[in-house]
Amino acid sequence: MLHIRFTAEDMSRVRFAPRPSPVPELHAALLMLGASHEGLLFGRWRGRLLRTLPGAAEPLGELVPGGAAPRFLDVLGGTREEGFALISSARPEFVRSELARVYAGQGAVPPWVRALHRGDATAWDTLDRAQRAAHETVLAPVWPLIQDLHRAEFTRYALTAAEQGLAAALAAVAPGSRLRDGVWEWPSALSAPSAQSARSALEGPEAGEARAARNARAARAAREVRLAGRGLVLLPTFHWRGGPLVQDLPDRPVVLAYPAGGGLPPAPEPRGARSEDGGLAAALGRTRAAVLRALAEPRTTTDLARRTGIGNATASAHAAALRAAGLITTTRTGRSVHHEQTPLGMLVVGTTP
Repeated sequence: MLHIRFTAEDMSRVRFAPRPSPVPELHAALLMLGASHEGLLFGRWRGRLLRTLPGAAEPLGELVPGGAAPRFLDVLGGTREEGFALISSARPEFVRSELARVYAGQGAVPPWVRALHRGDATAWDTLDRAQRAAHETVLAPVWPLIQDLHRAEFTRYALTAAEQGLAAALAAVAPGSRLRDGVWEWPSALSAPSAQSARSALEGPEAGEARAARNARAARAAREVRLAGRGLVLLPTFHWRGGPLVQDLPDRPVVLAYPAGGGLPPAPEPRGARSEDGGLAAALGRTRAAVLRALAEPRTTTDLARRTGIGNATASAHAAALRAAGLITTTRTGRSVHHEQTPLGMLVVGTTP
């Protein structure tokens, strides 16, 4: 169970990540790669990646002994390179304390991890190569699809928040959850999943029955996160199918990565198979997505209807819904009105201002 406590200030500091972030998505994928659940839906995906994941990625597993990952890996960033730059810019004392925490009582420490503890540049290069190798195998082939899925999820959240308010938007993020008396409750939500999953995937199977039991007990335990004015960033992940993944570091907004998408692992689409609307039509409906795309330049209602092949009344109704969600603006000039995408609308459809 997860409880996230809001202050009045936090209610105005909830934001949705404007674009997917490669490092958290990669970590989520590696967790799912080593997890045992969703075998029917993810079995082939796991088998394919375990056959193709290069040995250079193995150091990532060595960073998560005993089911705990060092928190200096908790970053965002718009590209893999930006994410790694944020990881490597962590304060040396923070890196040392986190490595000491995760390796406490775990036996021998790999030489390269000892070097990372000392701040050795070669050790950081090892981590960079490992992350790059995993990224190129796991994420790079499906990144365009993840971008489409993220835009669709962004749109769904924005529409719900605009039409029904924050509580409804949060409940839509996690069906079965609710915002009550300043607390976002996730009944039966798993706590942060064991990072041992990633290690198992990268280093091969282990017996681990006692560790699995400990992880199951931890998953059932309640966790409380206090935002305390820091705000909350919502980040959908399209590889992980367990409970929420929480980044909770001092003096930073709390980041909550939650499972989204259709429940299947993202897979590369055959050449030429992607439609212009991508995941946007799944969130808005094909007609409303076409209306939004048509408003990349200002159009009157009549022009919009003609452009999209619908009636004036239908075009007006779609424009009203998109305007309520903040995706378009409408201005009146004399007896005519003109509709146009807002910056948010541009982001959702992937156009450039």
